[in-house]
Amino acid sequence: MNRYHLVAVVKFGYMLEQLSICRYQVRESLGDNPYSAANQQERLSVHEQKCWFLAGLIEGEGSLCVSIKKHPTARFGYLVDAEFFIYQHQIRRGLLELARSIFDAGRINPKPGNEAVLVYSITSTRLISERVLPFFERYMPFTCKKRDHQLFREVVNALSQKRHLNPHGMIEIVEKAYQMNMDGKQRKRSKAEVIERILRDYTPNPLPLSGEDIVRS
Repeated sequence: MNRYHLVAVVKFGYMLEQLSICRYQVRESLGDNPYSAANQQERLSVHEQKCWFLAGLIEGEGSLCVSIKKHPTARFGYLVDAEFFIYQHQIRRGLLELARSIFDAGRINPKPGNEAVLVYSITSTRLISERVLPFFERYMPFTCKKRDHQLFREVVNALSQKRHLNPHGMIEIVEKAYQMNMDGKQRKRSKAEVIERILRDYTPNPLPLSGEDIVRS
């Protein structure tokens, strides 16, 4: 339904005697009014509002990490895992509960060495791939950490494809991990040290001669 109302336009001149008033009709449709009943239906749902709010929380308090942990029984001497965290003081635990409800996954634990701080974490590569990455793509397109997000996505995809089970794939993952979070400045070990250990027990197989079989030990 269209509505009409009168609008008075007052034009001031240099003297009061020049005051003039012009009257005309303005057509106003419900669709043009941002506060109309029609547009109220287009407002964000409660769930969408929570997701956008959570995106802001992650931007400030969240962290994407590719951990590289030395392990004596690991295939190349190191275990590599993708991890997603949000940190909050214990008095704001409700924010972490919100994150857990939206992702429908993850755990909330005290931060080691500082139990006043709580950590919400998702460390499953599958859950990160299925829930965290799509959330980032939809709700965080303008993040200032876009480079880290892209590198993290590439690492998660490589882990999902089991590329960390061969030395070249493992080195590729390490290279990307060391480009994240200020180019790996906070890591205990240098990238060269990690790569050297990965290649320590790796001997490329020589190319077989034509017509010969190679028996591997």
